Amino acid sequence: MDLTRFNKIFNRIVDNVNLVIHGKDDVVRLSMIAICAGGHILFEDVPGVGKSVLARALGQSMRAEMNRVQCTPDMLPGDITGSSIIDTKTMKFTFRPGPVFANVLLVDEINRATPKTQSALLEAMAEKSVSVDGVTHGLPQPFIVLATQNPVELAGTFPLPEAQLDRFLFKLTMGYPDFEAERKVMLGNAFALEVDSLEPVIGTAEVLEMIRLASEVAVPTAVQSYILEITHATRAEKAFVMGAGPRASINLLKASKVMAASDGRDTVYPEDVKALLAPVLRHRIMMTPDAVLRGETVEDVLERVVTRIKAPLGVTDAPVAPTRRSAPAPAEQAAADESDTDTEAAAEPAATGRVTRRRARSASRA
Repeated sequence: MDLTRFNKIFNRIVDNVNLVIHGKDDVVRLSMIAICAGGHILFEDVPGVGKSVLARALGQSMRAEMNRVQCTPDMLPGDITGSSIIDTKTMKFTFRPGPVFANVLLVDEINRATPKTQSALLEAMAEKSVSVDGVTHGLPQPFIVLATQNPVELAGTFPLPEAQLDRFLFKLTMGYPDFEAERKVMLGNAFALEVDSLEPVIGTAEVLEMIRLASEVAVPTAVQSYILEITHATRAEKAFVMGAGPRASINLLKASKVMAASDGRDTVYPEDVKALLAPVLRHRIMMTPDAVLRGETVEDVLERVVTRIKAPLGVTDAPVAPTRRSAPAPAEQAAADESDTDTEAAAEPAATGRVTRRRARSASRA
Protein backbone atom coordinates (compact mmCIF):
# COMPACT_ATOMS: atom_id res chain seq x y z
CA MET A 1 0.00 0.00 0.00
CA ASP A 2 1.23 3.50 -0.86
CA LEU A 3 0.01 6.95 0.15
CA THR A 4 -2.16 7.29 -2.95
CA ARG A 5 -4.08 4.15 -2.07
CA PHE A 6 -4.21 5.21 1.58
CA ASN A 7 -5.87 8.47 0.56
CA LYS A 8 -8.32 6.63 -1.71
CA ILE A 9 -9.37 4.08 0.94
CA PHE A 10 -9.59 6.76 3.63
CA ASN A 11 -12.01 8.81 1.51
CA ARG A 12 -14.03 5.71 0.57
CA ILE A 13 -14.67 4.93 4.23
CA VAL A 14 -15.55 8.55 5.01
CA ASP A 15 -17.97 8.71 2.08
CA ASN A 16 -19.54 5.41 3.12
CA VAL A 17 -20.11 6.57 6.71
CA ASN A 18 -21.50 9.87 5.43
CA LEU A 19 -24.33 7.90 3.83
CA VAL A 20 -25.85 7.49 7.30
CA ILE A 21 -24.20 10.35 9.25
CA HIS A 22 -25.41 13.52 7.57
CA GLY A 23 -23.70 16.89 7.86
CA LYS A 24 -20.84 15.72 10.10
CA ASP A 25 -18.01 15.14 7.65
CA ASP A 26 -15.43 16.74 9.97
CA VAL A 27 -16.32 14.41 12.86
CA VAL A 28 -16.25 11.37 10.57
CA ARG A 29 -12.79 12.31 9.27
CA LEU A 30 -11.45 12.83 12.78
CA SER A 31 -12.84 9.44 13.77
CA MET A 32 -11.04 7.79 10.86
CA ILE A 33 -7.81 9.57 11.79
CA ALA A 34 -8.06 8.11 15.30
CA ILE A 35 -8.70 4.62 13.95
CA CYS A 36 -5.74 4.78 11.54
CA ALA A 37 -3.57 5.98 14.42
CA GLY A 38 -4.60 2.90 16.42
CA GLY A 39 -6.31 5.02 19.06
CA HIS A 40 -9.60 5.03 20.95
CA ILE A 41 -12.36 7.64 20.80
CA LEU A 42 -14.65 9.10 23.45
CA PHE A 43 -17.83 10.70 22.10
CA GLU A 44 -19.48 13.11 24.52
CA ASP A 45 -22.72 14.82 23.58
CA VAL A 46 -26.41 15.03 24.33
CA PRO A 47 -28.61 12.01 23.60
CA GLY A 48 -29.88 11.30 20.11
CA VAL A 49 -27.29 13.06 17.93
CA GLY A 50 -25.85 9.89 16.41
CA LYS A 51 -22.89 8.90 18.58
CA SER A 52 -23.70 5.18 18.60
CA VAL A 53 -24.75 5.21 14.95
CA LEU A 54 -21.39 6.70 13.97
CA ALA A 55 -19.56 4.01 15.93
CA ARG A 56 -21.61 1.29 14.24
CA ALA A 57 -21.11 2.83 10.80
CA LEU A 58 -17.33 2.88 11.26
CA GLY A 59 -17.25 -0.75 12.34
CA GLN A 60 -19.47 -1.95 9.49
CA SER A 61 -17.52 0.03 6.90
CA MET A 62 -14.35 -1.86 7.90
CA ARG A 63 -16.02 -5.29 7.96
CA ALA A 64 -14.85 -5.51 11.53
CA GLU A 65 -16.09 -7.84 14.22
CA MET A 66 -18.05 -5.52 16.45
CA ASN A 67 -19.59 -5.87 19.91
CA ARG A 68 -21.65 -3.46 21.95
CA VAL A 69 -21.83 -3.01 25.73
CA GLN A 70 -24.62 -0.99 27.31
CA CYS A 71 -23.17 0.13 30.64
CA THR A 72 -25.25 0.04 33.81
CA PRO A 73 -24.32 0.46 37.50
CA ASP A 74 -24.76 -3.26 38.20
CA MET A 75 -22.35 -4.37 35.44
CA LEU A 76 -19.29 -6.35 36.57
CA PRO A 77 -15.79 -6.37 35.03
CA GLY A 78 -16.29 -9.97 33.90
CA ASP A 79 -19.28 -8.84 31.84
CA ILE A 80 -16.79 -7.02 29.59
CA THR A 81 -13.59 -9.07 29.74
CA GLY A 82 -15.12 -12.53 30.06
CA SER A 83 -14.67 -15.06 32.84
CA SER A 84 -13.81 -18.66 33.59
CA ILE A 85 -16.70 -21.09 33.82
CA ILE A 86 -16.72 -24.77 34.73
CA ASP A 87 -17.12 -27.27 31.93
CA THR A 88 -19.53 -29.93 33.17
CA LYS A 89 -18.01 -32.54 30.85
CA THR A 90 -14.39 -32.17 31.94
CA MET A 91 -15.10 -30.51 35.30
CA LYS A 92 -12.41 -27.96 34.52
CA PHE A 93 -12.57 -24.20 34.27
CA THR A 94 -12.49 -22.82 30.73
CA PHE A 95 -12.27 -19.19 29.71
CA ARG A 96 -15.28 -17.74 27.91
CA PRO A 97 -14.33 -14.49 26.12
CA GLY A 98 -16.41 -11.40 26.79
CA PRO A 99 -17.53 -8.71 24.35
CA VAL A 100 -14.12 -7.00 24.54
CA PHE A 101 -12.79 -9.68 22.16
CA ALA A 102 -13.69 -7.82 18.98
CA ASN A 103 -12.10 -5.41 16.53
CA VAL A 104 -14.46 -2.59 17.47
CA LEU A 105 -15.98 -2.36 20.95
CA LEU A 106 -18.81 0.13 21.36
CA VAL A 107 -19.12 1.05 25.05
CA ASP A 108 -22.37 2.97 25.33
CA GLU A 109 -22.79 5.39 28.25
CA ILE A 110 -19.48 4.43 29.80
CA ASN A 111 -19.98 6.86 32.68
CA ARG A 112 -22.90 4.78 33.97
CA ALA A 113 -20.59 1.85 34.79
CA THR A 114 -18.91 1.70 38.19
CA PRO A 115 -15.19 2.57 38.53
CA LYS A 116 -14.41 -1.11 39.02
CA THR A 117 -15.97 -1.97 35.68
CA GLN A 118 -14.44 1.05 33.97
CA SER A 119 -11.01 -0.08 35.12
CA ALA A 120 -11.52 -3.39 33.31
CA LEU A 121 -11.09 -1.44 30.08
CA LEU A 122 -7.74 0.09 31.09
CA GLU A 123 -5.59 -2.94 30.30
CA ALA A 124 -7.55 -3.69 27.15
CA MET A 125 -7.14 -0.13 25.85
CA ALA A 126 -3.48 0.23 26.81
CA GLU A 127 -2.04 -3.25 26.33
CA LYS A 128 -4.49 -4.72 23.77
CA SER A 129 -4.85 -7.73 26.06
CA VAL A 130 -6.96 -9.02 28.97
CA SER A 131 -5.76 -10.88 32.07
CA VAL A 132 -8.19 -13.30 33.72
CA ASP A 133 -7.22 -15.75 36.47
CA GLY A 134 -3.55 -15.02 35.93
CA VAL A 135 -3.66 -15.77 32.20
CA THR A 136 -3.18 -13.03 29.59
CA HIS A 137 -5.34 -13.23 26.47
CA GLY A 138 -4.48 -11.15 23.41
CA LEU A 139 -7.22 -9.17 21.71
CA PRO A 140 -7.95 -9.24 17.97
CA GLN A 141 -6.13 -6.68 15.83
CA PRO A 142 -7.01 -3.95 15.17
CA PHE A 143 -8.70 -3.24 18.50
CA ILE A 144 -10.54 0.04 18.90
CA VAL A 145 -12.79 1.26 21.72
CA LEU A 146 -15.51 3.73 20.76
CA ALA A 147 -17.11 4.94 23.98
CA THR A 148 -20.00 7.34 24.43
CA GLN A 149 -21.21 9.36 27.39
CA ASN A 150 -23.85 12.01 27.98
CA PRO A 151 -22.98 15.32 29.69
CA VAL A 152 -26.55 15.55 31.05
CA GLU A 153 -28.51 13.38 33.46
CA LEU A 154 -25.45 12.91 35.64
CA ALA A 155 -27.35 11.52 38.64
CA GLY A 156 -26.09 8.01 39.35
CA THR A 157 -23.13 8.28 36.98
CA PHE A 158 -19.41 7.83 37.64
CA PRO A 159 -17.15 10.37 35.86
CA LEU A 160 -14.14 8.80 34.19
CA PRO A 161 -10.89 9.35 36.12
CA GLU A 162 -8.08 11.28 34.49
CA ALA A 163 -6.03 8.09 34.05
CA GLN A 164 -8.73 6.55 31.89
CA LEU A 165 -9.55 9.72 29.98
CA ASP A 166 -5.90 9.89 28.99
CA ARG A 167 -6.23 6.50 27.28
CA PHE A 168 -8.50 7.97 24.63
CA LEU A 169 -6.76 9.48 21.63
CA PHE A 170 -9.66 11.83 20.81
CA LYS A 171 -12.61 13.28 22.63
CA LEU A 172 -15.18 14.31 20.05
CA THR A 173 -18.58 15.97 20.10
CA MET A 174 -21.24 15.51 17.44
CA GLY A 175 -23.40 18.58 17.91
CA TYR A 176 -26.88 19.04 16.51
CA PRO A 177 -27.24 18.67 12.72
CA ASP A 178 -28.28 21.65 10.64
CA PHE A 179 -31.80 22.00 9.21
CA GLU A 180 -31.34 20.10 5.93
CA ALA A 181 -29.05 17.46 7.45
CA GLU A 182 -31.67 16.72 10.08
CA ARG A 183 -34.30 16.41 7.33
CA LYS A 184 -32.16 13.64 5.74
CA VAL A 185 -31.77 11.95 9.12
CA MET A 186 -35.52 12.10 9.74
CA LEU A 187 -36.52 10.72 6.34
CA GLY A 188 -33.74 8.14 6.15
CA ASN A 189 -34.61 6.57 9.50
CA ALA A 190 -38.39 6.85 9.34
CA PHE A 191 -38.90 3.15 8.53
CA ALA A 192 -35.67 1.47 9.67
CA LEU A 193 -32.19 2.55 10.71
CA GLU A 194 -30.04 3.47 7.72
CA VAL A 195 -26.96 1.99 9.37
CA ASP A 196 -28.49 -1.50 9.28
CA SER A 197 -28.11 -1.61 5.49
CA LEU A 198 -24.61 -0.08 5.34
CA GLU A 199 -22.19 -2.20 3.31
CA PRO A 200 -18.47 -2.63 4.12
CA VAL A 201 -15.88 -1.10 1.80
CA ILE A 202 -12.63 -2.62 3.18
CA GLY A 203 -11.47 -5.36 5.54
CA THR A 204 -9.55 -5.32 8.79
CA ALA A 205 -6.35 -6.42 7.02
CA GLU A 206 -6.36 -3.18 5.03
CA VAL A 207 -6.97 -1.20 8.22
CA LEU A 208 -3.84 -2.75 9.75
CA GLU A 209 -1.91 -1.86 6.60
CA MET A 210 -3.15 1.73 6.84
CA ILE A 211 -2.04 1.91 10.49
CA ARG A 212 1.42 0.63 9.53
CA LEU A 213 1.79 3.01 6.59
CA ALA A 214 0.70 6.05 8.60
CA SER A 215 3.29 5.29 11.28
CA GLU A 216 6.06 5.66 8.66
CA VAL A 217 5.15 9.23 7.67
CA ALA A 218 8.11 11.55 8.27
CA VAL A 219 7.98 14.28 10.91
CA PRO A 220 10.60 17.04 10.48
CA THR A 221 12.55 18.03 13.56
CA ALA A 222 10.99 21.52 13.46
CA VAL A 223 7.49 20.03 13.67
CA GLN A 224 8.55 17.72 16.49
CA SER A 225 9.77 20.75 18.43
CA TYR A 226 6.53 22.57 17.65
CA ILE A 227 4.51 19.76 19.23
CA LEU A 228 6.69 19.76 22.33
CA GLU A 229 6.57 23.54 22.66
CA ILE A 230 2.77 23.42 22.66
CA THR A 231 2.48 20.67 25.26
CA HIS A 232 5.10 22.31 27.48
CA ALA A 233 3.30 25.66 27.17
CA THR A 234 0.07 24.10 28.48
CA ARG A 235 1.90 23.08 31.65
CA ALA A 236 2.98 26.67 32.26
CA GLU A 237 -0.44 28.18 31.45
CA LYS A 238 -2.00 29.77 34.55
CA ALA A 239 -5.54 28.95 33.39
CA PHE A 240 -4.77 25.22 33.59
CA VAL A 241 -4.51 23.20 36.78
CA MET A 242 -3.02 20.33 34.79
CA GLY A 243 -1.40 20.62 31.37
CA ALA A 244 -0.85 18.03 28.67
CA GLY A 245 1.44 15.13 29.57
CA PRO A 246 3.91 13.13 27.47
CA ARG A 247 1.15 10.82 26.23
CA ALA A 248 -0.50 13.88 24.69
CA SER A 249 2.69 14.62 22.75
CA ILE A 250 2.84 11.01 21.53
CA ASN A 251 -0.79 10.99 20.43
CA LEU A 252 -0.53 14.39 18.76
CA LEU A 253 2.41 13.09 16.75
CA LYS A 254 0.62 9.87 15.76
CA ALA A 255 -2.58 11.66 14.75
CA SER A 256 -0.65 14.27 12.75
CA LYS A 257 1.02 11.48 10.77
CA VAL A 258 -2.37 10.04 9.81
CA MET A 259 -3.71 13.45 8.84
CA ALA A 260 -0.77 13.95 6.50
CA ALA A 261 -1.22 10.47 5.01
CA SER A 262 -4.96 11.07 4.50
CA ASP A 263 -3.98 14.07 2.39
CA GLY A 264 -1.57 11.96 0.35
CA ARG A 265 1.55 13.51 1.92
CA ASP A 266 4.58 11.76 3.37
CA THR A 267 5.52 14.67 5.66
CA VAL A 268 3.70 16.28 8.58
CA TYR A 269 3.12 20.04 8.41
CA PRO A 270 2.47 22.44 11.33
CA GLU A 271 -1.10 22.89 10.04
CA ASP A 272 -1.76 19.20 10.76
CA VAL A 273 -0.76 19.72 14.38
CA LYS A 274 -2.92 22.83 14.78
CA ALA A 275 -5.99 21.10 13.34
CA LEU A 276 -5.75 18.27 15.89
CA LEU A 277 -5.03 20.23 19.08
CA ALA A 278 -8.60 20.37 20.37
CA PRO A 279 -9.59 16.69 19.91
CA VAL A 280 -6.27 15.45 21.33
CA LEU A 281 -5.89 17.84 24.27
CA ARG A 282 -9.37 18.89 25.41
CA HIS A 283 -9.83 15.88 27.74
CA ARG A 284 -6.25 15.88 29.07
CA ILE A 285 -6.32 19.40 30.51
CA MET A 286 -8.02 20.69 33.66
CA MET A 287 -9.13 24.31 34.00
CA THR A 288 -8.69 26.35 37.16
CA PRO A 289 -11.90 27.37 38.96
CA ASP A 290 -11.15 31.04 38.20
CA ALA A 291 -10.88 30.32 34.47
CA VAL A 292 -14.16 28.43 34.53
CA LEU A 293 -15.87 31.32 36.34
CA ARG A 294 -14.55 33.72 33.68
CA GLY A 295 -16.39 31.60 31.09
CA GLU A 296 -13.24 30.37 29.37
CA THR A 297 -13.12 26.98 27.68
CA VAL A 298 -10.20 24.66 27.01
CA GLU A 299 -10.42 25.50 23.31
CA ASP A 300 -10.22 29.25 24.02
CA VAL A 301 -7.13 28.90 26.20
CA LEU A 302 -5.46 26.50 23.75
CA GLU A 303 -5.93 29.04 20.98
CA ARG A 304 -4.33 31.69 23.16
CA VAL A 305 -1.40 29.38 23.96
CA VAL A 306 -0.80 28.48 20.30
CA THR A 307 -0.74 32.11 19.19
CA ARG A 308 2.28 32.68 21.45
CA ILE A 309 4.24 29.90 19.74
CA LYS A 310 5.76 30.57 16.34
CA ALA A 311 4.99 27.81 13.86
CA PRO A 312 8.01 26.55 11.88
CA LEU A 313 8.26 27.86 8.33
CA GLY A 314 9.64 26.23 5.23
CA VAL A 315 9.10 22.65 6.38
CA THR A 316 10.48 20.35 3.68
CA ASP A 317 10.03 16.70 2.97
CA ALA A 318 13.19 15.73 4.84
CA PRO A 319 12.64 12.64 7.01
CA VAL A 320 13.88 12.78 10.58
CA ALA A 321 14.36 9.09 11.19
CA PRO A 322 15.54 6.27 8.95
CA THR A 323 12.76 4.13 7.62
CA ARG A 324 12.91 0.39 7.83
CA ARG A 325 14.20 -1.16 4.63
CA SER A 326 13.87 -4.76 3.68
CA ALA A 327 16.95 -6.73 2.68
CA PRO A 328 17.49 -6.81 -1.10
CA ALA A 329 16.67 -9.97 -2.99
CA PRO A 330 19.65 -12.18 -3.93
CA ALA A 331 19.31 -11.31 -7.62
CA GLU A 332 19.17 -7.59 -6.84
CA GLN A 333 22.20 -7.87 -4.54
CA ALA A 334 24.17 -9.76 -7.21
CA ALA A 335 23.33 -7.10 -9.79
CA ALA A 336 24.39 -4.36 -7.39
CA ASP A 337 27.69 -6.14 -6.66
CA GLU A 338 28.33 -6.59 -10.39
CA SER A 339 27.59 -2.90 -10.97
CA ASP A 340 30.01 -1.90 -8.22
CA THR A 341 32.69 -4.16 -9.73
CA ASP A 342 32.18 -2.61 -13.17
CA THR A 343 32.43 0.87 -11.71
CA GLU A 344 35.66 0.06 -9.90
CA ALA A 345 37.09 -1.55 -13.03
CA ALA A 346 36.21 1.51 -15.09
CA ALA A 347 37.76 3.80 -12.52
CA GLU A 348 41.14 1.99 -12.57
CA PRO A 349 42.17 2.92 -16.18
CA ALA A 350 41.09 6.49 -15.56
CA ALA A 351 43.19 6.71 -12.41
CA THR A 352 46.15 5.08 -14.21
CA GLY A 353 45.82 7.56 -17.05
CA ARG A 354 45.87 10.53 -14.64
CA VAL A 355 49.05 9.24 -12.95
CA THR A 356 50.73 8.68 -16.34
CA ARG A 357 49.89 12.23 -17.48
CA ARG A 358 51.28 13.72 -14.26
CA ARG A 359 54.52 11.80 -14.68
CA ALA A 360 54.79 12.96 -18.30
CA ARG A 361 54.38 16.60 -17.28
CA SER A 362 57.05 16.21 -14.57
CA ALA A 363 59.46 14.68 -17.07
CA SER A 364 58.96 17.53 -19.56
CA ARG A 365 59.67 20.14 -16.86
CA ALA A 366 62.91 18.28 -16.01
